Amino acid sequence: MTEDTLTGRGGVALFVRYLSQVNIYTLLVEAFGRLRRSEKGQPIWNIFKQIFCFFYDGTSWHLVYFDQLKRDEGYAAVMENTSGEMIGSHQVKRFFKGFSWLCGGLFRKILKQLFIWRLKIDNPNKIELTIDLMILDNDEAVKRHGVEPTYKNVKGFGSVQILWNRKVVDAVFRGGSKHSNAGHTALKMVVELVDLIRRKYREDVPIVVRMDSGFFDEVNIAALDRLNVGVICTGKVYDHVKEYVRALPSESWKIYDNGHQEWEYIEFGYRYESWKKCYRGIYTRPAYGGEQRVLDFARPDNIIITNLGVNPEVVKGCSAPIRRELTRVESVIHSHHQRGADELPHRGLKDFGFEELPFKRFTPNTAFFYCMLISFFLFETFKEDVLEEILPVASYATTVRRKVVDIAAKIIATSRGIVLKVTQAVMDRLRFDRLWERCQNPVPILE
Repeated sequence: MTEDTLTGRGGVALFVRYLSQVNIYTLLVEAFGRLRRSEKGQPIWNIFKQIFCFFYDGTSWHLVYFDQLKRDEGYAAVMENTSGEMIGSHQVKRFFKGFSWLCGGLFRKILKQLFIWRLKIDNPNKIELTIDLMILDNDEAVKRHGVEPTYKNVKGFGSVQILWNRKVVDAVFRGGSKHSNAGHTALKMVVELVDLIRRKYREDVPIVVRMDSGFFDEVNIAALDRLNVGVICTGKVYDHVKEYVRALPSESWKIYDNGHQEWEYIEFGYRYESWKKCYRGIYTRPAYGGEQRVLDFARPDNIIITNLGVNPEVVKGCSAPIRRELTRVESVIHSHHQRGADELPHRGLKDFGFEELPFKRFTPNTAFFYCMLISFFLFETFKEDVLEEILPVASYATTVRRKVVDIAAKIIATSRGIVLKVTQAVMDRLRFDRLWERCQNPVPILE
């Protein structure tokens, strides 16, 4: 046994310092400062810090793990806390049960502020958003309020999410039985985010929204078209569409090659029976070699509905080369095929956090889920701002934890401060001193 202060989670110190330097605690205290009813308890920012690090650490899915961390002096030291400043599982439970059912709106506001923060840093000349439904599988969990049968044949929660650049920038947490387009929630989310982008970032930046067939609705497409937002939506391949496509001359079909698979495509005007406006329709089907064919029910044919090239106001604010590129039929097909990659943040989020939420009541589970979303957003920006030199920014949380978090460290308190010591191998492999410098100087959120 030793009386030295040791830890196997030395990499947590980098994330802790990054959180304090980006000024996330100011946003959280402004939104939820009233949750602290007594001066005897821990400050709100310190509770959020420990919850974010609980997700970042990822060792356990259970809230009782906080009791184990509370007794670990080494973990408290890398958290820049004393043992008395660490919270236990009962404090965490009381904290989440203190949120009201309106907390989702406050968490969403913080997510949007984080989104604008990254937009100003990345400064993109076009913004491509994806809206999708993510299911949280709680089939094996004890009965939870809001856990309902989902379209994936499991019981769970559902979250309608807007994705951008591997991040979840807005989400609405709800019961699992609600379908993608229930209550036009998705449309309201996109309209609010578009308004925010044009007010806080750039009024003339072109915005394109990708959607799957779950959001295929004239109300959605027409509303975004009126806002001069580009729409790329997966349509439903009805029988009358198939009949129309079969009747088109074979010489009208063209080839799109994505480097792995060739697709035949044909373009035409698309307007469903009850629709008031005609949009651009692009029918695609895989090009098969030789005599090999796939039966009709197994063919991955798609129809893409878009207003790019129909509504010139969508690309009015961009340069001529970007305008031509956005409206090319090959670019529309490529963007539509990116929907598969766009769903990778769902996989990344589930790898970072977990699907089975810990509480029986819906409101604390809502707060817990949004804490996980904010933690995941900050985890993605942490990789971009700090870890980019040693790891690909697309690395999943499991990789980051094994390579960066799970390192041995020794903490020594001196009269001049606290010293964190790592081995020479860790210093050389991770360039730990360089990572520490990058943690100290990120662009703050409120600038």
